[in-house]
Amino acid sequence: PAAFGVGAEAVLRDVQRLQIVACGTSYHAGMVARYWFEDILGLPAAVEVSSEFHYRNPVLEAGTLLVMLSQSGETADTLAALRMVRHRLPSMPILAICNAPESSLVREADLVLMTHAGPEISVASTKAFSTQLVSLALLLLAIGRLQGRLNESDERRIVAGLEKIPQLAQNALTHDAEILALAERLVDKQHALFLGRGVMYPIALEGALKLKEISYIHAEGYPAGELKHGPLALIDEQMPVITIAPQNDLLDKLKSNMSEVAARGAELFVFADERAGIEPEPRLHVLPVTSHVGRISAPIIFNIPLQLLAYHVAVLKGTDVDQPRNLAKSVTVE
Repeated sequence: PAAFGVGAEAVLRDVQRLQIVACGTSYHAGMVARYWFEDILGLPAAVEVSSEFHYRNPVLEAGTLLVMLSQSGETADTLAALRMVRHRLPSMPILAICNAPESSLVREADLVLMTHAGPEISVASTKAFSTQLVSLALLLLAIGRLQGRLNESDERRIVAGLEKIPQLAQNALTHDAEILALAERLVDKQHALFLGRGVMYPIALEGALKLKEISYIHAEGYPAGELKHGPLALIDEQMPVITIAPQNDLLDKLKSNMSEVAARGAELFVFADERAGIEPEPRLHVLPVTSHVGRISAPIIFNIPLQLLAYHVAVLKGTDVDQPRNLAKSVTVE
């Protein structure tokens, strides 16, 4: 707890719920964390886009820890949300998870956890996202220990999983040539649909964001279980569908969703756990990217090949991967 700053132990011991506020990729990291905190700790968590949060009249109950995520620490809407809460509820504790130690967000928050991602030059956030997820996992461990919500064996298992991430990430990068081959099949497409279930739904959103940011292909991320509520109408032979298939309790349901899509002629690109049992077929491309990942490490690792996919599509299209049109690294104005 001392890593979060002076007084962190008392705050984290008493927190009853989390309100996570962020923009863009950081928002997707917050969405992942909501699954973790509620599933693993049984701690209520909400996540909201900063630009919406500070323009409505949010009800924040006593016992809430406000968690602000920002790579730069200068995101205008996130700072506005912090200042709104500070004005209305001066005693509410605010934790900043940030990559810029001298930023406004770090200076104005009560508690701080630095992500130590190092300089990130490209506009599209990559390693900052991974380190935000690791930082949120450390917050989960700190709260779980202080409040007795984690037993010793679960804590050891989570820590062991975190320690494996560097090697798992390195292993994921070895699929670069295979991902390039998949990118060659996507480069001429106008649209793409990303599907995920559970904690992989935010990763589908993040994969779609990366593709649209740097390749300018229109992409949407959707919960796979929502296909019949509208998106299925988009599916035809011209619509590529990128699916994230970890080995978890929702795998069979995801396979059913994939069958629905395949029956309507879509070309499927599946990033799968090696144990998922999904075999390639004509117009169904399967890339086993990892294995034996847990609830914490799975979204971090499965996100990496999606980043590579967006990168290769952008390079093949000849777009500027580091400086996409119309975008800035830090959104300092509304």
